[in-house]
Amino acid sequence: MARAVNFVLPLLFAFPVFAQDQVKWDLSLDPASAPPGAKVLARMTGHIDAGWHIYSMSTAEAIPTTILVAPNPAVERYRVLQPQPRRAFDSSFNAETETYDREVTFLVELELKKGVPTGEAEISVTARYQTCNDTRCIPPVKRTAAANLKIDPAMQITALNIPNGYAEPKPPAAKGTAQDQGWWAFLLVAFGFGLATIFTPCVFPMIPITMSYFLNRDSGNRRDTVTQAVVFCLGIIVLFTSLGLLVTAIVGPVGVSQLGSNPWVNAFITALFVAFGFSLLGAFEITIPSSILTRLNQSSEKGGFAGTLLMGLTFSLASFACVGPFVGTLLAASVGGSMARPAAGMLTFAAGLALPFFLLALFPSYLKRMPRSGGWLARVKVVMGFVILAASLKYLSSVDQVLGWGVLTRERFLAAWIVLTAMAGLYLLGFVRLEGIQADEKMGLGRLLTGMAFLIVAISFVPGMSGGKLGFWESYVPAADNPAGPAGGGLAWMKNQYRQALDQARREGKLVFVDFTGYACANCHWMEGNMFPRPEIAASLKNFVLVELYTDGTDEASETNQKLELARFNTIATPFYAILDANENVIATFPGRTTDAQEYLAFLQKGAAPPAPSAPVVAAEATSVLPNVTRLDGGNLDSAALSGKVVVVNFWATWCVPCVQEIPGFNKVNREYASKGVVVLGVSMDEEGAERVAPFLKKHPMDYTVALGSDAVSKQYKLGESLPVTLVFDRSGKQLKRFDGFTSGAAIEAAVQQAL
Repeated sequence: MARAVNFVLPLLFAFPVFAQDQVKWDLSLDPASAPPGAKVLARMTGHIDAGWHIYSMSTAEAIPTTILVAPNPAVERYRVLQPQPRRAFDSSFNAETETYDREVTFLVELELKKGVPTGEAEISVTARYQTCNDTRCIPPVKRTAAANLKIDPAMQITALNIPNGYAEPKPPAAKGTAQDQGWWAFLLVAFGFGLATIFTPCVFPMIPITMSYFLNRDSGNRRDTVTQAVVFCLGIIVLFTSLGLLVTAIVGPVGVSQLGSNPWVNAFITALFVAFGFSLLGAFEITIPSSILTRLNQSSEKGGFAGTLLMGLTFSLASFACVGPFVGTLLAASVGGSMARPAAGMLTFAAGLALPFFLLALFPSYLKRMPRSGGWLARVKVVMGFVILAASLKYLSSVDQVLGWGVLTRERFLAAWIVLTAMAGLYLLGFVRLEGIQADEKMGLGRLLTGMAFLIVAISFVPGMSGGKLGFWESYVPAADNPAGPAGGGLAWMKNQYRQALDQARREGKLVFVDFTGYACANCHWMEGNMFPRPEIAASLKNFVLVELYTDGTDEASETNQKLELARFNTIATPFYAILDANENVIATFPGRTTDAQEYLAFLQKGAAPPAPSAPVVAAEATSVLPNVTRLDGGNLDSAALSGKVVVVNFWATWCVPCVQEIPGFNKVNREYASKGVVVLGVSMDEEGAERVAPFLKKHPMDYTVALGSDAVSKQYKLGESLPVTLVFDRSGKQLKRFDGFTSGAAIEAAVQQAL
């Protein structure tokens, strides 16, 4: 308790007050007298101290200046104009910022009401702005200037003279979110699916028939033929892009990004794939109602661009039995991305499907060189059926795991895959008789090799049923039902027991390894099946208290785990790995999947050094809590957890440019000294709190603990107005160093070494 008090008391008197204004404002009116209904130009001029600057009204990164006119019975409306700012690239924000220094005049065009009475009206204008210099920033402040306007009906209305270079400010651009993972790969797959669809039995035979529609027209005009083919391709693109937009519209209210692990969405995809799979195997036929196709076909026969467009739509609908599985797979892959992903995927898919028709319209002679339809198309159809049924099991497995049924175990899943892949191979080799292969049909080399490949894949799945690892396929196969945890290998994992893991780490003097994972997360399964069992990785993991936190279930624990990940690490991505000490200080983090074992081992070795002795557990009544300081997740910061540690406290804000410049240095100190008993604490002084801080941290990650300050914190600690401020305390709670303004990482590191 004494150490906690020794730590807290120095903070209470550590901060000087900076009350000086760096900008002086005055307001003038032109003209000073005006009749009712006239326009008046108000000049709001800021005189900025040397070395300081403010930001424009349209800057996106820092705090933009705002100019507001107080409500006035004489003013009908107004608009604000700003001069051309100085633009420069700011490496702290990795973006261009707009600033003013020395002096700036904002113009306010006031339109007076027509019925305003004669007399004087006080015009009051308020500027809200942030000032910065090279080493520190001042929190946003409001300053007001006023001037009297004489309302005189005898005055003439004169035109306003707006100087060159002034313009209405554009609203600050919204800060973009991180790009969807694998966006370009997704579009490439979509385009490839479109091309692959050409070789399905529903599409390939229709190519010469469809192209003859263009080549045999009476016009004889090559240009007209190509134009008609382009319109036909547009019909294909319109249909599939509309389908993507429809999916976006349906799932929009709940967010596409939240559907990836939704059990009901996965159940629908499973049912869709099963229907397509059995249809391709010949159990039944999926067709568009003939009345719809007949009507569209009759409309297309009328000719013209409209008819050709309708023909493209008719072709797309008629081939849907084979195209559907590709479309279903693509739409399933679009969940977990942005709202534009389904539409973009369908547009790219349709472009791939339409491309051969366009090329054949340009080079019609190639039609004669195309292979003829035959039994090979029927075989492709049947093999597609087996593959689609196998794919449906992946989505069914997600439903089973998220809802906790435990029906589709790893062994049953692999048994089904073995049967389906083996049947596909035996079918191609002629041992299974379905439509498309006659008893006397000769077997070519291509069919022989493909059938053998399917059988080899089926046999390779067998070891997985007894616990063997399947490499690439682990991403799609359920993990083994092993109480030791996701990796097995003698590793003892705790499931959804975060607090219990911290308690165990405190008792055993270990660090905590947190695995944010998901039941339906393919990359998580790959890491757990391929990376964790490696001997060098498993040996390193044994040094930690291991806990896996699932974030995509339907239970309360998953919701709590997702909130924890967002609050502590500013992400909800899975997999995500973190090493913490018993007091929840972050030692290291590792986002996502990797195939580089050495890279992952280096991450684990950051926690290899034994953690500093934990503070003794004290009774609740002896625990002191830092007043007015909260964590991002809303909990209070316990000062007892800081006892016996070297503590670095950095007061910062998102609008503070020097604060942003300091982040890499503090991250480095945290990485290199956390295992030696050093705690780095960043206290945000943003008025908006977590609402502003959380998005900022996604762009500027802080590996150390982030807390939220308040006006009470500023008063309690006499923080004043200037940021950043950094304090370094030794293990006894004695303040060793104080840094005002920007401080290099080397200077912070030197102070930490002195404290140690």
